[in-house]
Amino acid sequence: MSLSREHLAQQIIDAGRFLYERGWSPATSSNYSARLSPSEALLTVSGKHKGQLGLDDVLATDMQGRSLEAGKKPSAETLLHTQLYNWKAEIGAVLHTHSVNATVLSRLSLSDSLVFADYELQKAFAGISSHESQVEVPIFDNDQDIARLAAKVQPWLDQHPDCVGYLIRGHGLYTWGAQMSDALRQIEAFEFLFECELKVRALHKS
Repeated sequence: MSLSREHLAQQIIDAGRFLYERGWSPATSSNYSARLSPSEALLTVSGKHKGQLGLDDVLATDMQGRSLEAGKKPSAETLLHTQLYNWKAEIGAVLHTHSVNATVLSRLSLSDSLVFADYELQKAFAGISSHESQVEVPIFDNDQDIARLAAKVQPWLDQHPDCVGYLIRGHGLYTWGAQMSDALRQIEAFEFLFECELKVRALHKS
């Protein structure tokens, strides 16, 4: 049973308040979306404070990222959301956040990915059932040309169908789920792992 536009919009609003309160989506940064239909997505409007979203602060787009509502401008990063919906039909929500930990860790990491292993909380990710598995998170260099950035992300997604999220260097995190609650759970898990990784690195240097 598909959810109504108003219900999905409220999920986006509630996610914004939660993520803002946690410090993971400061001010007007970040963007969130939910799958509205097989051919449409519901996204946050560009430039809105994510802790103060209202029902009018979302808009429908097609799966090429074009606004379907006159007078409403989608986020510049809309293509990175619709790319994920086009990649997997089971994805129902996408969250992009700008936390301090994600931003700093992506800048500190010289490699093209982070690998998390032996953390119990890895089991919070879809498809992960043991701490003995590894979770690889690719890091893509930031680019204001979103179509070009999406073109760099797509090969990784194609080669890693179990991917649960990725970082944009100095920018933030993208993760997703079948429902908004799944995407929010993965945000929390990622933030825990990012903080652990930063503390471990700091201890190794001391």
